[in-house]
Amino acid sequence: MKSWKDNISFILIEPREPGNIGASARAMKNMGFKNLELVTPGYFFTSKAKQMACQGVTILENAMVHKSFTDAIKYKNLIIGTTRRLGRRRGLIVPLKESVKRIIAAAKKNKVAILFGRERNGLTNKEVEKCGLLITIPADPETPSLNLAQSVLLVAYELSHKTYKTEAPVLAKHEELETLYKHINSVLNLLEYLPRGNRDLETKIMRNLKHLIGRAGLTDWEVKMLHGICSQIEKKTKA
Repeated sequence: MKSWKDNISFILIEPREPGNIGASARAMKNMGFKNLELVTPGYFFTSKAKQMACQGVTILENAMVHKSFTDAIKYKNLIIGTTRRLGRRRGLIVPLKESVKRIIAAAKKNKVAILFGRERNGLTNKEVEKCGLLITIPADPETPSLNLAQSVLLVAYELSHKTYKTEAPVLAKHEELETLYKHINSVLNLLEYLPRGNRDLETKIMRNLKHLIGRAGLTDWEVKMLHGICSQIEKKTKA
């Protein structure tokens, strides 16, 4: 029987240490997860990686490799980023324990991506903008940065020993939301809600809208409804 765990992918963005990738595979195996995805990792199937993967070597062998970040998230319904850096520009950030119920509920019917950034500098701001939710693992302020494999293990652990009866509806895929964002942006310009010539403010408004929609998640019907509203506004405005 298919488990909600099968709908969760642990996506490592441009990892550079084969040992970290192997240790991440082992952590996933320990906690009952199997979907490891890598974005432009370079050659990683080394003896060190296999040694660190231990019984998770099958996960390492079957890891899906993507040529770009866009390809990795295209067909996911909910995208969750991990971060240690806080700030308003990064949108809603919640502690790991508080995010578990939502992740599990969504994963019962949806493809969920959990992103882990580069060993040295994490996720970029552009990658963060694609996330509906950001989670952080509280650590001592003097040494807040965790090893990549440690982060994977802690997230997998928190998810693995929780069960909830609630489940989220089937959500639209990320690529469908991207099309909606473009339509909304066009309509807001048509209504002159977005200030002309002020690209910084336009970017900020759209970024906040993306965080709001991405955080809530939309069903296919809701996406079509919003497209319909936008189209009607365009029709009435141009009449």
